[in-house]
Amino acid sequence: MPTSSRSAKDFFRPLAVGAPEPLREVPARPSRAIHFFDPSNEKMAAKIPQMVGTVDVLLGNLEDAVKADSKEAARTGLVRIAQDTEGLGGPEAKTQLWTRINALDSPWVLEDLTTLIPAIGHQLDVVMVPKVQGAEDIHYVDRILAQLEARAGLDRPILVHAILETARGMANVEEICGASPRMQGLSLGPADLAADRRMKTTRVGGGHPGYLVRQDPPRDDLGVTHVDAERRTFQQDLWHYTIARMVDACAMHGIYPYYGPFGDIADTVACEDQFRNAFLLGCVGTWSLHPKQIAIANRVFSPSVEDIAHARRVVAAMGDGTGAVMLDGKMEDDASLKQCLVMVELAEQLAAIDPELARAYAAIEEA
Repeated sequence: MPTSSRSAKDFFRPLAVGAPEPLREVPARPSRAIHFFDPSNEKMAAKIPQMVGTVDVLLGNLEDAVKADSKEAARTGLVRIAQDTEGLGGPEAKTQLWTRINALDSPWVLEDLTTLIPAIGHQLDVVMVPKVQGAEDIHYVDRILAQLEARAGLDRPILVHAILETARGMANVEEICGASPRMQGLSLGPADLAADRRMKTTRVGGGHPGYLVRQDPPRDDLGVTHVDAERRTFQQDLWHYTIARMVDACAMHGIYPYYGPFGDIADTVACEDQFRNAFLLGCVGTWSLHPKQIAIANRVFSPSVEDIAHARRVVAAMGDGTGAVMLDGKMEDDASLKQCLVMVELAEQLAAIDPELARAYAAIEEA
């Protein structure tokens, strides 16, 4: 949103002479899995061409997981990978190209931007900014990107994605979402956020066995409560509130929320549960730290065939969207239709890039 010192008319004007016009609406591009890779790792880099078309987003990571003495190698490696990989990045590509730059208070971030934008800006879809504290961080990146886009002669703006990794960033989440027309979305950064909040967990995402609710104690025939009796407990999600607040802020500003990393690579069951919780709350995708998490993300963040079949029935039955109908003993009304249209629209977007899903969703119509 524009600030009090800036006209609303100016908000959609380029921040540098010759830069492309800001977007009025963020493109709805499927991004179920944002797969992180280290461009300085030659073994990882060699696998990238084979991954194009199998994952919605490939992200060249330049930040925390890259050692200080490998920063330059990661930067130049990402340029080489982008230039040498066909079908990676750009508005028509099935696999988007993103990068996570170094933190804005680091000595590497400026060179990240001044190297990448001139060299591969035409392929780079999104710049992910870590540890965003407030709108001022987005304004800083916004202006630099406009200047670099103008110098590189780009005809479309590179979008910005912020990671929520600090308590201050979480408190300022609405202003971050509305800080620039470049804003594409937000991701939850649970590890750094947990540390900044002084949460007592060392896990990277997921629940915690100590964060639970306990069944009420039983009473005997005389009504006496027995607190020492065995009672069931139910593990809770540490991140429920944070994700829900992030989703609301993104929805308010027309951008996209994402779950972040799930650190226990071996526990694919808990990973799928966490991804599904985020999907049900409104997230459109998640991070992938290992190739096995891509398949989980693609499955979880794609509506099931059963859900799409039901959604299409509701859309067909509701006609002009007014009134109410009964389907399978359940009332469906205007609110139901809105929910179903979200699912149907997502299915159409995914079918355009995923042949297997396209066949599965098409079979519904033929049935």
